[in-house]
Amino acid sequence: MQLTLHTDYAFRVLLYLGSQAPGQMVSTEEISRAYGISRHHLVRVVQTLNEHGFVNVVAGRSGGVCLAREPDQICLGEVMRKAEANLKVVECFDAETNTCPIISICRLKPVLSEATQAFLAVLDRYTLADLLDRKRGARLAKVFAAQVTDKP
Repeated sequence: MQLTLHTDYAFRVLLYLGSQAPGQMVSTEEISRAYGISRHHLVRVVQTLNEHGFVNVVAGRSGGVCLAREPDQICLGEVMRKAEANLKVVECFDAETNTCPIISICRLKPVLSEATQAFLAVLDRYTLADLLDRKRGARLAKVFAAQVTDKP
């Protein structure tokens, strides 16, 4: 299974924001520079995270984005489900578009469904806080600060 860039970037944005001081507003430009990713794409990711209550967005010159919840209240499985547009691993998961001629006798679909559920169950056991213990969070903040200041 491969995540879309949208989901990958959603996790990255949350990691970045989680490594900052609580409530600190950060510009999407800053996050974009820290990761070396497209600001345009990042804005769409931040919109998704905002729509689902993971981040707060404040428009304007002194605005930016910050976490809307405490890191221990941001479940990685929930982020995955909200950010990933398509969890249909194979064509037959979508009855409307399925063209597989062996669907009625195939035993692969239930196995892949179980595997997908297991994948999500693992993510459901973790929160953003689990990725940001104090020591790791401080190291991330240093790495991000270096990335942002090293790039024009």
